[in-house]
Amino acid sequence: MSDAPTVAVFRPDDDRLERAVALLAELGTEPVADPMLAVEPTDATPRTDAEYVVLTSKTGAELVSEAGWDPGDATVCAIGPATADALREEGYAVDIVPEEFTSSGLVSTLEERISGARVEVARSDHGSPVLLEGFEDAGAYVHETILYRLVRPEESGESAKLVAEGGLDAVCFTSSLTVEHFLEAAAEAGVREDALAGLADAVVGVIGEPTAETAAERGIDVDVVPDEATFDALARETVAATSAREP
Repeated sequence: MSDAPTVAVFRPDDDRLERAVALLAELGTEPVADPMLAVEPTDATPRTDAEYVVLTSKTGAELVSEAGWDPGDATVCAIGPATADALREEGYAVDIVPEEFTSSGLVSTLEERISGARVEVARSDHGSPVLLEGFEDAGAYVHETILYRLVRPEESGESAKLVAEGGLDAVCFTSSLTVEHFLEAAAEAGVREDALAGLADAVVGVIGEPTAETAAERGIDVDVVPDEATFDALARETVAATSAREP
């Protein structure tokens, strides 16, 4: 039996999950892949009259490309490097990536230049209100297009059962929705309270402050919030915290 720490990861079941599992294995852990998000496209596309277009995910980049979206003269903004890389891979030029890879970081980057401008935010149905409110407060005319909905896969929940039995050493939550879906899966399996108790004994890593707040509101103590909101940083810091706990 392996002595490697078990670490659950909840990324969508595509190349993001594959890369996450590979990184966790490279870091000396035994990854537990339990996708908590699945994508349902809406077939909508961003408005063409916007001066600034904001995309917040790799999925969004791929969907607008599949739909043949043309940004025209709009300033294309990505919330972070992963989204920017995905847009470039699809052939789009990226004009702005904030230094802080968060909604508030993007608001801070744009707020001095968007007063009176038309800003289009193209993302999932579970986007943070921080972007819309921040842009509106900066004087922009804001429109949101829902590119896709995020739902919980029916087969999800293996990690909830494992942690309820004390079988997980750490978890990596990558959004508020992964926290909510994890707890929904635990409740469906009848192990919600045991899962919460198991998380109290495990290392809980989250990708940013909004996710940390969601976890705390639901009774989950958070141990790791990396300064950089990327999965790479989350994985490395969570594994380091897990190793530090080992006798």
